[in-house]
Formats: sequence, structure tokens, C-alpha cells
Amino acid sequence: MKNNLQIGILGFGTVGSGVLRILKHHEPKLNQVTGVSLKVKKVLVRDMEKNRGSIAEGIELTLDADEIVSDPEIDIVVEVMGSVDDAKKYIKKALVSGKHVVTANKDLIALHGNELVALAKENHCDLYYEASVAGGVPILRTIVDSLASDEIQKVFGIVNGTTNFILSKMTNEGKSYDDALKEAQELGFAESNPTNDVDGIDAARKMVILTRLAYGMNVEVNQIETKGIRNLQQKDIEMARKLGYKIKLIGSAIQIENKISVDVGPILVPNNHPLASVQDENNAVFVVGAAVGETMYYGPGAGELPTATSVVSDVITVAKNIRLGTSGNVFSSYQHETRLAEDTEVFNKYYIAIEMQDKTGQFLALTKLFSQFDIGFDQIIQQPLPSDMSKVVIVTHKINKDQQKKLLTVLKGANEMNLLVCFKVMEGK
Repeated sequence: MKNNLQIGILGFGTVGSGVLRILKHHEPKLNQVTGVSLKVKKVLVRDMEKNRGSIAEGIELTLDADEIVSDPEIDIVVEVMGSVDDAKKYIKKALVSGKHVVTANKDLIALHGNELVALAKENHCDLYYEASVAGGVPILRTIVDSLASDEIQKVFGIVNGTTNFILSKMTNEGKSYDDALKEAQELGFAESNPTNDVDGIDAARKMVILTRLAYGMNVEVNQIETKGIRNLQQKDIEMARKLGYKIKLIGSAIQIENKISVDVGPILVPNNHPLASVQDENNAVFVVGAAVGETMYYGPGAGELPTATSVVSDVITVAKNIRLGTSGNVFSSYQHETRLAEDTEVFNKYYIAIEMQDKTGQFLALTKLFSQFDIGFDQIIQQPLPSDMSKVVIVTHKINKDQQKKLLTVLKGANEMNLLVCFKVMEGK
């Protein structure tokens, strides 16, 4: 039985430095909790000359990842590089070498998680990735451990802090999308190229991971209907407010019989729903179980120490497994045949905004068009626009996704009508 465990860290950026900081500053507690001494031996860096202060004292720095993944003295490899291809290559080498792996890499786990899980099992190594979803919020371990006895019916929420920050600024301060994005970039919440965040790709990849753990089903990113917030305008925010909603980018995975429906997109959230009050870069995930009912997990979705806390919690789990001789674990071994719900089985209310000629008979034509697909109105607002145009906003009754798609196809081709947006509407509490 080992009394000392050596750790190698791939990456010394924001999260990597946070991991090292927690392992150093909390060393007495961690040693007591795990029953072993945890020591960082080597850290992969991009620049050997950079001044990293006292946090790097006593730590061997290297420019070569192979020095970590091939070092026979290193027991646990922590990957916080942020790439996909290089990270995958090094993690595979580490697992084949018999090293346990902790990663915060959501893109890697979403795209190649099944392959890495199989490799970890084959080599009797642990593979954990709590920090890959919702930063400092322990949502994955909650689903896998605390809710293991329950049948999960829904997993949904705000899983991207960048878009939530932008939407918070647009909602609370009346900023335009461009101005809110610029502020997010200046504060470091958004990348110079924000595509993955604002187009919903990051959230979709996190939903792949959540779906895998909650339902045992492997959904590919390209199977998730994904919409972002890039085209969202202040007038949409204002209209949602008038109707009693706030717009949030929501990822959702819902069980329908023995199938699931997974999507990401802007949703009108009722003001009285807890998700409506989640502000700035924070994340919040709702899990609904058949037995436990509704539970919500809220906290910082990114940042040095919140994310590092999740990483180190995985390191603690690995250390305990090593000490107990129970290594060879992955987050969850639960698997179920992947079955996606048909469009006719998925029901929602929808917010639809249309621009059209303000003339006699147009509204009747619009009503007939909706009735053609048996779609009823829950709320209707009509606003006059310049040049004899009007904007009509409709909140539908609950309809299935097949009805919605057929309606949108006809609206896009209709004369003197211009479909502006279509968002899902969440039901109130």
C-alpha cells in the first residue's frame, strides 16, 4: 500500500495553477481525508521563463508532456490543457502506462469519452471528469452517486456561464448583444472567438456528458438540436419581460417513456422559476427524479478555484481508490440502449415572433395558417411597425415538435410574412 502518491499536471493555466494552489494550501486536510500524502512532482508548461511566484516552488516544470505521462513515479495525471487532440493523445498514453487520470476537458469527454472510458477499464485505471460540466458545481458526482437509486426524468439548466453573463447584461442593463459580448470578452468570460459559447456548442457538449451519466445513453453532439444566442435582440428580451419571462440559454435532456429528447437553445423561463434568477457567469442545473422530485444545483460555472476544487475532489477519489485497492473506476458503468424520442412525442409551448403587412385579412390568414396544424394561441401581442408593417408575437398552446417544424417551414415561405424568431417556452412553477 502506497503512503505517497505523486501527481503530474498537464497545463499550468488558470485551472492548473488553481489545482496546484489547492493541493499545496490544503495539504494537511487532503492527507488526512485520503490517508496518503499527495505531492505534485511535475507540471507541463508552455513557457519555462514565465514568473509563477511561490506557487511553483519545489515543482519540476517541463515543456515535454511525455516526461509526465511516461514517468514511472507519477501515479495520477491531471489534464487541464484545454485542447482535444493533444489531450486525448496524452491521456491515452497515461492510461496505457497504468496511470489514473483526472480531466476538466468537456470537449474531450463529450467527443471521445466512450473510447477513453473503455481504455481506462482495460488498464484498470480510474478516469474522472467532474470539472467538465458546471465548474465548481458537483453535478456529475451527484447524478452518479447521490441519485443512483432514483429514475432521473429530466436534467436541464444553465450550463454555460458566458452566455448567461451576456443574457444577464442584456436583461438587467438593457445592453445590446454586441456590447454585452464585448464586456464578457474584456472580463475574460468570453474568448476572442466566442463561437462555441454563443452558438450553443459548449452547452451541447456538456449535455452529451450529462445525458450519458443520467440515462446511460450515448447521444452525439450532432444529434442535439442546438441554437445559440447570436441573433438575439434587445426587443426579444423586452417582449419576454412583458409576457412575464426571462430568456436563458438552456440545455435539457428529458425522458419520454423509455426514450430521451436532448436540445440546447434560448428558452423563455417564467420569472417565478429559480433559473430566471441565475445571474452573470453562474450555472444552475435542475435534476428531476421519480422519487426525489425536483433538485437544483447552483454555483460558479468557471474560474480558477471553483473548477480546481472539482478537479481536486476527483484526485481525492482516485487516491482513496488506490489506498483501498479498488482502482479501475470510471464515473458510471450504467448503460442503456440509446433511443431518441420522435418529434411527435416531444411537446412544448413556443414563442413565435412574426413581421407582416399591417392590412385587412392578414391576421385572418395567419390564424388559418396556425389552425392548419391544429395549433392554438395562448397569448397574442401585436405591435405596429414603420412602413405599414406590424410585429405579431404568439405564445402557443403545447404542441409537438413535428407541428412546430411544419409551421415554421410554411411561415418561412409565406408571402408578406417574415418569421423572426421561435423559442421554446418553459412552463411555470
